[in-house]
Amino acid sequence: MSTFPTLKTGAVMQYPAQRNVQFSTVALQFVDGSEQRFRSYQAPLHRWLIQLNLLDQSELHELQEFFRAMVGQAESFSFTDPWGSTNYPSCSLGRDSMMAVLVGEWNGQTSLTVLENRS
Repeated sequence: MSTFPTLKTGAVMQYPAQRNVQFSTVALQFVDGSEQRFRSYQAPLHRWLIQLNLLDQSELHELQEFFRAMVGQAESFSFTDPWGSTNYPSCSLGRDSMMAVLVGEWNGQTSLTVLENRS
């Protein structure tokens, strides 16, 4: 299985970094006004928005090749959360398109969304 690429610094993302945690709870309300709640899925799902700036040509190229290898959202890979170093073995990209901009030799920019897949 593939692993999300790291930058030359060893990091997977730059500041400002964003991470979301999503829970799914279903609440049923009965005629007498009482409620019953339960989880739709057992564990929360994680999402990371990765915005990268000031990339050199090789870092930007590596991210583009990773995107092509994952065929956008089609394939899964492992991703290590930079907040707690937890490895999530089944993640996918959030879009089927990737915009990469190379303004200068050390000024490449892109953004990717990584989604944890339900097991």
